[in-house]
Amino acid sequence: MEKTKALGLFLCVAAMAICPQVKAITPNPLVSGGVKAIADGTETDYLTDGSLINWKYSTAKKIAFQLKEGPTKLRINWESLGDCAWATNFTTGCGHSGTALSDFKIFTSANSTNGVDGDWTLATEVKGNPVMARGVDIDFAGKSWFRIESEKEVGQILEVQAFDMSNDGDDTWFFMGTSISQMGIKQQDTDSTTADLIHARHPDFTPAMLRGGIGCINSTEVVAHLGEYLEYAGNVKYWAIEMGTNDAWGGGDWNVGTFEKNMQTIIDSAKAHGITPVLARIIATNPAKTDGGWQINPKFLDVIDNLTQKNGLPKGPDFYSYFEAHPELLANDGVHPNGETGGGKAMHRLWAEALAPLYATSSIPTSSSSEPETPGSSSTTEFIALTAPAAAFVQLQGQNIVVSPQLPGEVTFSLVDMTGHVVANTRAYVQQGATHSFAVQAPAGSYIATVRGPGGKASINVRFK
Repeated sequence: MEKTKALGLFLCVAAMAICPQVKAITPNPLVSGGVKAIADGTETDYLTDGSLINWKYSTAKKIAFQLKEGPTKLRINWESLGDCAWATNFTTGCGHSGTALSDFKIFTSANSTNGVDGDWTLATEVKGNPVMARGVDIDFAGKSWFRIESEKEVGQILEVQAFDMSNDGDDTWFFMGTSISQMGIKQQDTDSTTADLIHARHPDFTPAMLRGGIGCINSTEVVAHLGEYLEYAGNVKYWAIEMGTNDAWGGGDWNVGTFEKNMQTIIDSAKAHGITPVLARIIATNPAKTDGGWQINPKFLDVIDNLTQKNGLPKGPDFYSYFEAHPELLANDGVHPNGETGGGKAMHRLWAEALAPLYATSSIPTSSSSEPETPGSSSTTEFIALTAPAAAFVQLQGQNIVVSPQLPGEVTFSLVDMTGHVVANTRAYVQQGATHSFAVQAPAGSYIATVRGPGGKASINVRFK
């Protein structure tokens, strides 16, 4: 087993054809993975472990995070739970509930030792935020702590991420969608997100990812709320858009003209604000389970294809073809991705595969420590991943992954092949200072290995020969 560079599986053979009108992506490194978080005086790893498991949330009104000094600007992203919908009042098709992190301030400090003491400066204040996932920018020059404070109820905060924006990074994404994305992209059963998969293939990049699925919403309602979308998710570079299931519901084509007009309006609005939209082909249904046996009318798919070409957009994932071929990944209603059978994982993988060409043409030189091992070199390789720089001391030793966590607790190891299928998934409780060896047996090929411990998680590409 040896460490490899990002796989060249998704190169832009003809950049102008496959990645039209898209400039190189500038990285914005994740600097908060696995860092110390103090929530109302209690240390927690829930908020920086990269997991959206729905019982691992915080309701604390004061949450402080300690980072390494260095970044001059940060993008602070957060994800709240609610009922997993991004907004509660954008659609009349079904009701949504949840308390957003609505009114709060962010302070920074250069000399705090515990997130409470020291001198603190107001970096920004947010009022009246209604959405469950958002990002804000703050100045961070000379600072090492930031603290989120609210006098109101904050809801259930699942994750907070800080990205280094010192070099004006634009690897920032908002995943607009329907209940397909609400259930698939914000699905706790997913081990590796689109951002994780991109990072594993292209280690220089850690996409800042916001989940924006809303159950029952259609393109007409999105257009009606474009002002809010732009206000609360307009500071990203890319909108990854999954839309159309509710417009095409029932299998007819009576609404296809309205859908096309609405999608063009969304594209025009995004571009006018410097945002590059990427359109996914509408997910297929399973007619054996849908009411009346309906399937997406192909005219809606033609709209997506034509708009992508007409507007010079990067090509998005083909959810239709994949889920048509894999109906077992859909739930009992025949429409939504099934978390238990890997529907959400497939969506993340398909997004990562579709977006990978953008990174293949944006890669920056890596350090010598990222070079692949040469034949005959030592089989023991230490790695430190950007997603969790202090999670554990990890070594690859032949067919084993050896972990020495800095904190005691449960450590999980998963191995995912490049099609997104989980080859190995195991766990063990490891004492602080102790080591544990995970034995791995897999066919020859390339994989993404993920180790998750009390301090966070780390992912890396590995290869069996």
